[in-house]
Parts: sequence; structure tokens; C-alpha cells
Amino acid sequence: HAAAGATVVLVTGDGVPLGTLALTDRLRPGAPAATAALTALTGTAPVLLTGDNARSAARVAEATALVDVRAGLLPEDKVDAVRELQDAGRKVLFVGDGVNDAPALAAAHSGIAMGRAGSDLALETADAVVVRDELATVPAVVRLSRTARRLVLQNLVIAGTFITGLVLWDLLGHLPLPLGVAGHEGSTVLVGLNGLRLLRESAWRPGRDPSQGARR
Repeated sequence: HAAAGATVVLVTGDGVPLGTLALTDRLRPGAPAATAALTALTGTAPVLLTGDNARSAARVAEATALVDVRAGLLPEDKVDAVRELQDAGRKVLFVGDGVNDAPALAAAHSGIAMGRAGSDLALETADAVVVRDELATVPAVVRLSRTARRLVLQNLVIAGTFITGLVLWDLLGHLPLPLGVAGHEGSTVLVGLNGLRLLRESAWRPGRDPSQGARR
């Protein structure tokens, strides 16, 4: 059992060995699909940071097709690993649920805690909390955050273009007040409608990007 990555516990009674228990971590449903989605989305495979022994970590890594695996880490070791990735110029998103994950959640650029089984300290430290224990939500959050940032930039361009056009029109010619008000309010309406695209159902579906429309 130990060779397979399990933690073996000896059970005794009155000093007499009665048997052994093999304890293993159960892989979360959807973990392989979530890691594959994150790899495709970011272009970089996730890194597994765990306090478990190397054999347990290797078993999880094999099931999720992860290559960069760092086992036997203390909380401060996880923080060092996060900072190492940051020093290499990478934006780090840390996902965890335990007390030992809290320092790394705080050190990363962004932290996501798995809410159902997460410790109170991890939930308080994380920037976002996944209420359901579905790892597929993590790539969805990354995708939505990127889309939100893109929509914010689009809205700034829309608003800036309208305001610049109206100001130049007024400086170089004569801009009627009703037309100026209509142009200003019209840009506000366009910005609002553009932002509402995040509320579409397609924004929450795996593999869909609301800012790029439907894919075939």
C-alpha cells in the first residue's frame, strides 16, 4: 500500500498489532479535466504543491497529467514556491482549502479557496471562494476574469472615443447641446450593454468566451 502512495497506519490493541489501515486522498471529481482546461487556457501546466509524501503526490500527478510536482512541503515551503514562480515572471493563481494553504493563498497574486471543505483561515485569506466543490469552476473563474478585464478595456475605449469626438466637435465647430447630451448618454448605454454580456449563460459554460461570440 505504501508503494502505491497510501499512508499506512498500524492498528494495535493492548500493545498487540491487530492490522493496518491504508489511507489515501480521494481525487476530486473532474480534476483531470480541470487541469487540462487550465493548461489549455493559460498555456502553462499547473504546479502541484502538497505536504503529502512523494508517492502520494506522484499518484495524483499521474492521474491529472501534471509534471511539476513538489511534495513534502511545509506552509512556508509553499510560499517559497509561489514566490519562486513570481520571481520567474509568472502570474500565480493558488488554489487550496487547508490551513497550511493560507500563507500561499496570501502570497499569490490571486487565491481561490474550495469552500465546502475549506478551512476558515483559507476562506478568509482567499480572494475568491468556490462554494461548490467543483474544480471545473476554477478555469471558468479564470476565463471570466479575463473576459471582464477585456470588457473593461473595451468600455474605456468606447467611452473615451465618444467623449473625445464630442469635445473635438465642440472645439472645432458647434455642438448642439441636445446632441451632446444624446452622445454622452448613448455611450453610457453602450458601455452598460457591453458589460451585460458577462451575464449571459454562455459566459459560464466551459470553453466559451462571451466576448468572442459563439463557436462552431
